Amino acid sequence: MRTEKADPKIATTRLGADGPEIGVQGFGAMGISEFYGETDEAAARDTLDAALEAGVTLIDTADIYGRGANEEFLAPFVAAHRDEITLATKFAVERTDDPHHRGIRNDPAYIRQAVERSLRRLGAETIDLYYMHRRDPAVPFAESVGAMAELVREGKVRHLGLSEVTGAELREAHAVHPIAALQSEWSLFSRDVERSAVGAAAELGVAFVPYSPLGRGFLTGAFTDATKELAAGDFRAFQPRFAGENAERNAALLAPVRQIAEAHGATPAQIALAWVQQRASVHGLTVVPIPGTRKRSRLLENAAATRITLTDAELALLEPIAGQVAGDRYPDMSFTSVTRE
Repeated sequence: MRTEKADPKIATTRLGADGPEIGVQGFGAMGISEFYGETDEAAARDTLDAALEAGVTLIDTADIYGRGANEEFLAPFVAAHRDEITLATKFAVERTDDPHHRGIRNDPAYIRQAVERSLRRLGAETIDLYYMHRRDPAVPFAESVGAMAELVREGKVRHLGLSEVTGAELREAHAVHPIAALQSEWSLFSRDVERSAVGAAAELGVAFVPYSPLGRGFLTGAFTDATKELAAGDFRAFQPRFAGENAERNAALLAPVRQIAEAHGATPAQIALAWVQQRASVHGLTVVPIPGTRKRSRLLENAAATRITLTDAELALLEPIAGQVAGDRYPDMSFTSVTRE
């Protein structure tokens, strides 16, 4: 599996009940603009080309990434391949000069402003999948989803998505307008979505789009102590799972991942992705993870993971990991659905 050679295109699946046909693995573009250190623009554009060549057609961004710069970066790629890709972006999170502050806006007026800004930056007439990035519980859900549904009727958006909501919230939104996809963190390290959100998605026919399926890179086996190994400006230095003793404890949990990788002639990252991919058959729903990378070689490595099938015995070895992870997903878990699950 450790190869940079072009493999056959990955398999396809359908996004939601009546959504577009897409590759079973998508591409998370967040790291192209910021959060994980400096980016080589030429390498990043080559990685996007490699994604399309591999059959990775769901391209995921958000207006918060780079304060709009990520959408602008993608615009030339979108223009060149508009009919070949499924374009997803998100709204709702506002940033201030305080790097640790996140405001959330779900009111209809803001939603309309946000979609117009994203369309302009992306150079697109329509967004294929438009996500509410985070929910503000103070705004009635029917009001927010109703405003998103208006964008569908106007042709600005084709399908609606939600991110980091509970199963009950997903059902509430779906009753207002069909939801095509739910995007939340889901990996060998993060399985809280299995409490209610995954079951609700399966029941409603909503596709699940796991972000950070590699635990922000931790599941590649590359980290033991974030304070020593991460470059300046890398936001993972503030993530509890990457800090000091937590990082050391979590690194030790990867032993079975390495063992299984060796048996398959694969990398730990590929085993972690194969595990996420296999949640589709375990839980009976469409699963399209969106690992991010800025290198062609990693993109091809990630795509190759879609062709790995783990045995029941291997799945059993991996089962206990999430329950032993040290540290929360974020410093402030109010930014996620876990506090409401």
